[in-house]
Amino acid sequence: MTEVYKVKIDAFEGPLDLLLHLINSYEIDIYDIPVAQITEQYMLYIHTMQQLELDIASEYLVMAATLLAIKSQMLLPNPEIEEDDLEYEEDPREDLVRRLVEYRKYKEAAQSLKDRELEANHIYTRPPIDLSRFKSTEIVVENNGEVTIFDLIGSLQKLFQRKKWEQPLETRVHRQEIPIQERMEQIMKQIRHAQDGIRFDQLFPEPIRSHIVVSFLAILELMKKREIICKQDDNFSEIYIFQNEG
Repeated sequence: MTEVYKVKIDAFEGPLDLLLHLINSYEIDIYDIPVAQITEQYMLYIHTMQQLELDIASEYLVMAATLLAIKSQMLLPNPEIEEDDLEYEEDPREDLVRRLVEYRKYKEAAQSLKDRELEANHIYTRPPIDLSRFKSTEIVVENNGEVTIFDLIGSLQKLFQRKKWEQPLETRVHRQEIPIQERMEQIMKQIRHAQDGIRFDQLFPEPIRSHIVVSFLAILELMKKREIICKQDDNFSEIYIFQNEG
């Protein structure tokens, strides 16, 4: 009997990063978070990660429990308070908002430092020379960090719903026949033949868990090696994948 196929991905930056991604995607006021909506979307992401048998860090599950506790607390009726006993009642979301604001501050600072590093890499002390002969007229689609790991998981989540794959997915025991390197080569072959890019969901033709996991990891590895780039015009729109010509 083959061993259970387990996968661990280090690309996730933590549950606060996922919450910020959801807040930005749904254009939510960070100081007035609709807990029911955020909790529902957060749990959908966790469920999708579990479907892929990803090794989810315990901090994601702790945050899920925290969101559910806040949601339950906000559903409880507030007891009537007499004017003499009127005291400040803390919003159950207050601690979470404080953590998110602090996390966003450091995340933006890190991005600012990264931008400065990129600018510094373009500074040279040599005299300027004519580089027009090296100028390329080809337009390369840049993702500019717009497509994150969470966008890919969200797109995979919509893929499950669109194709209406019954759960659980294929449950018969299969030997893992496709190494990630081989799947990477197959994906690159598909992308090279698609001049206008290829939709993310076209890279998952088979509703078999092992094939889905290997395909997903192959895409992440190709992104890491900068062999492919991703583009998403708007939140929740289709993700297209292109070969990185640059």
